[in-house]
Amino acid sequence: MKHARILLDGQLHEATERDGQLLLRDGRLVAFDAVDWLPPLAPTPRPRTILALGLNYADHAKELAFKAPEEPLVFVKGEGTLIGHRQFTRRPPGVKFMHYECELVVVIGRAAKGVRRSDAYDYVGGYTVANDYAIRDYLENWYRPNLRVKNRDGCTPIGPWRVDARDVPDPKALALRTTVNGAVTQSGNTRDMIFDVPFLIEYFSRFMTLQAGDLILTGTPDGVVDCQPGDVVVTEIEQIGALVNTIQQAP
Repeated sequence: MKHARILLDGQLHEATERDGQLLLRDGRLVAFDAVDWLPPLAPTPRPRTILALGLNYADHAKELAFKAPEEPLVFVKGEGTLIGHRQFTRRPPGVKFMHYECELVVVIGRAAKGVRRSDAYDYVGGYTVANDYAIRDYLENWYRPNLRVKNRDGCTPIGPWRVDARDVPDPKALALRTTVNGAVTQSGNTRDMIFDVPFLIEYFSRFMTLQAGDLILTGTPDGVVDCQPGDVVVTEIEQIGALVNTIQQAP
């Protein structure tokens, strides 16, 4: 099932997809373009932890002239970075290179501590799509991106759907694609991850407790390009959804 969080007439609603429309809990069906889309976070108490992977696709590491990492390169994001489907991300004035990153997001379904890799999928509640924009001008170290690269307000569109894990039988074989103004600029597959979902859940849960609603952004393949104000960027993952975002010029 595909779940969404939306605003309709200023009211927050949980919704599911039904025949190309949004089905609200009160039984109403509304059109996709009649609402404001929010990040499709699981309805759990806050705060939540957002973990993100750098250089988790060998082709992307090669694209940046880096050796593939031998263990996960991880950074933490704040929830203020997240915005919804069909929303706007600002490009700061004067920057020379701002690029998208199409990423599969794992939504943790229940508390996970000391999980074995063979049991890891039992702790996945669902999946969504993220576009984790980066500004290379601000980058000091590819292995540990600084705050301005990955923790700017609204720098990470996510959604439109949170898809139940049972509806994604093989997250290790999902096609990823990005288009900018309708032209395909990035194409990849989750099979090319260096560290796959079960590995990451085992790795993180060795030293920290993953809680229901926590997010793991799993990295992007090669093919990132500079994006300009006015560009419409669509990051799409097979079986999960197509996330639309438009870039604005920041004042």
